[in-house]
Amino acid sequence: MSNPELFLILVLHLILTALPGIAVALLAPRLGVRSVPVLLAAGMAATGAVAMLAFWLYFADPLIGESFSYLAVLGPAALTGWLLYERQVPGDLLRQLTTPLALWALGTLFLVFFGFIHGGAGNPLATAATRFIGPLPSDNNIPAFFADWYFHHGHDSPVPIFPGEWLSSDRPPLQVGYVLAQRPIAWDNWGDNYQVLGVALQQLWIVGLWALLLAARVGRLTRALIMVTVLVSDVALLNGFFIWPKMLPAAMLLAAAALVMTPLWDELRKSLWAAALVAALCGLAMMGHGSSIFGVVPLALVAAWRGLPSWRWIGVAVLVWLLFQAPWSAYQKYHDPPGNRLVKYMLAGVPEIDERGTLETISDSYGEAGLSGTLHNKGQNFVTMFGGKPAVDTLEYARDRLDEGKWEEALENVRVVLFFDLLPSLGLLLLAPLAMIAAHRRRREHPEEWSFALVCFAVLVIGAIAWGLLLFGNLAGRTVLHAGSFALPIFGFCACVAGLRASFPRFATWFVALSAALMLAIYTPATQPLPGTSYSLSAILLAIAGLAGFIALSLRGPRRSSAPGG
Repeated sequence: MSNPELFLILVLHLILTALPGIAVALLAPRLGVRSVPVLLAAGMAATGAVAMLAFWLYFADPLIGESFSYLAVLGPAALTGWLLYERQVPGDLLRQLTTPLALWALGTLFLVFFGFIHGGAGNPLATAATRFIGPLPSDNNIPAFFADWYFHHGHDSPVPIFPGEWLSSDRPPLQVGYVLAQRPIAWDNWGDNYQVLGVALQQLWIVGLWALLLAARVGRLTRALIMVTVLVSDVALLNGFFIWPKMLPAAMLLAAAALVMTPLWDELRKSLWAAALVAALCGLAMMGHGSSIFGVVPLALVAAWRGLPSWRWIGVAVLVWLLFQAPWSAYQKYHDPPGNRLVKYMLAGVPEIDERGTLETISDSYGEAGLSGTLHNKGQNFVTMFGGKPAVDTLEYARDRLDEGKWEEALENVRVVLFFDLLPSLGLLLLAPLAMIAAHRRRREHPEEWSFALVCFAVLVIGAIAWGLLLFGNLAGRTVLHAGSFALPIFGFCACVAGLRASFPRFATWFVALSAALMLAIYTPATQPLPGTSYSLSAILLAIAGLAGFIALSLRGPRRSSAPGG
């Protein structure tokens, strides 16, 4: 697969993924919605809803599902063309909506070719499993495996078991739905279409985060620094190219956060349609990965603290949530039971497959651990978030390998720490809380950044506490980063960059840029290339073009939103 061919595949999947969201974002202003963050959140929810509908229609009958796949392209395309022809969307609003779309495209361009910088497009899933760390397990292939079954067999039973004894019911189907929606139009037998689509889906965090930053009214430079920081972070690079479906639900949570963590909440908590939108985004996050609950919990608590909505609002939200959750729960119980392996893995620390139910397994595990064992396990959960002795030992080992001139081995061990541990993944930006303490008297000079940083820190802390208390805490069910919601480290990046900018604005700009450059230096080399591959000049140039365009465009956004909808 040549890089020009890969680029065309990328363009096609960007269009197919974006069309439902674009149509809804252009239609909503005709219904009176003018808030850019709300429009972006509605577009995100639309793409996810189309994916989930595709999943259930293919499950019902592959012919119906395939027909829907074409309708999901032609319908939004026709609606978008008509809305643009009518010119009912104000030009300024259209430009503001185009910016995050272009950022998403540029960010995906960057990561696709940054991932294939040493070739490997002929075996994309294996390349993704070793590009930055690894070899990682075959989790990135699970959605494609089950999508292939539904595409050909629908609801036929029994559903095949993925190697490693994973059932189709063990993991939610959001990414499977996206794959099914686009499979009749763009597919191949070696995995490039699936890999590129997966990267585009994981990079949707760009749209969700842009909505959040606009709604929070942070300054343009702060917004750009946050966007670039997350783009080149270990969280987005590794987990965006290794396409297990974990960054995708984080994108939905970021879009929901734009509605509940910002001044928009004062208005939206009074609107029933907003209840449906918030619940849909949270429901889609849960349909992406069950660990999203550790992002939903802090968002719900922050929303309650900012102002409780009415009981009618809560009722509508619950009904919409059930619209996503109930069919999947029924599938797990009746079609491919028991569907509780991952829950038992995390909440009971039991990786082995047995016949016990979820509650029975959890009760047995805590009974065996006893009070002292339980306290020890929970303590280890929080130690793991900080890195603890294993992280220190790994970094010391990396330093020794660097002294010996084994820089590739040193880089791999640094990446291991960033991959597993929550706080170390924030890198140099951990300086931010100290800077905010030192400059607390300056908080009135940049109130939006200061307030946003505090809220993001609150979400991070609340989510981490819930995560640490709920996971069982033994070696199988411990709080390594990929066992939680990737929304949490993204909130951490937001908090740190905004906090530094509120405390020491000029220093923060250079310091954040240095941190981003360091992450690029750590992750650019291919330390475990596949045999027969080599560095590609065209891939390097395309990755540079994507990154440069992303940086330039993020700096050209609106200076600062002054109105709740702006």
